Amino acid sequence: MAAQTATETRAIVTGRRSLSVSAPRKHTHKVTASILLALIGVLFLVPLLWVVFASFDGDATVSMRLPGTWTLDNYTDVMTWELAWQPLLNSIVISLGTALITVVVALLAAYPLSRYNARYQKPFMYAILFGTGLPLTAMMVPVYALFVAFGLLDSTWGVILFMAATSLPMAIWMTKNFMDSVPISLEEAAWTDGASAMTTLRRIVLPLMRPGIAVVFIFVFIQAWGNFFVPFVLLLTPEKQPAAVSIFAFFGQYGSVAYGQLAAYSMLYSIPAVALYVLVSRLSGSSFALAGAVKG
Repeated sequence: MAAQTATETRAIVTGRRSLSVSAPRKHTHKVTASILLALIGVLFLVPLLWVVFASFDGDATVSMRLPGTWTLDNYTDVMTWELAWQPLLNSIVISLGTALITVVVALLAAYPLSRYNARYQKPFMYAILFGTGLPLTAMMVPVYALFVAFGLLDSTWGVILFMAATSLPMAIWMTKNFMDSVPISLEEAAWTDGASAMTTLRRIVLPLMRPGIAVVFIFVFIQAWGNFFVPFVLLLTPEKQPAAVSIFAFFGQYGSVAYGQLAAYSMLYSIPAVALYVLVSRLSGSSFALAGAVKG
């Protein structure tokens, strides 16, 4: 109290006010941060609004505007087997195949990294992390030659295996971090009862890290869903190309673009990814409950 009184007396004598943490400056910082976040939100919202409005506009242009005449012609024009459904089906096959293979291999690779201490574990993890920074454009020339040598060019399964391989480094890193949060004491109790490592992985670890598996699955699926370069180079038959490549059909020659059909196709293109995210989040939302798993 004496120190506080001395401080207040000194402030009165010198004629200066001491700044408080709850001073107007803090309020100014909050307002500034809110304005910046609002501007960033508008930058993300404007392209989405353009896609929505242009898909219902019969005379859509590159600028965002409310449709003068609302119509469903853009959707009826693109919803054909060759233009929309077959490419979307190809995208689902490629993305699901890539995600499934990547998640299974990442789980098997992350389990020993999470549960056992190896001598070169840390350098190995850094090497995996380094693999996430390799650009696909730099690898495509030797990969194309490799595909030609093995007869995998224009093969959907070849594209799935290559995309799964490129997704593995980040998937292993993420899966290992999720697996570290599962208490090893649960597995030790099962090992005492005679369970093997694969049994504990299947019956104990996997059920407890379902949300982590869902995150990795969605991450890999979205990457494969939006991948344009790999299928464009390795798939030559138009009937095998995914929707990310077939979207070029709406870019005509001499700079003419069917903006309305492009927007309608983009709306259809986004539905499977959003539906998968909602489905997986619903199925794994409440399964990561470790409370009460260990007694004593």
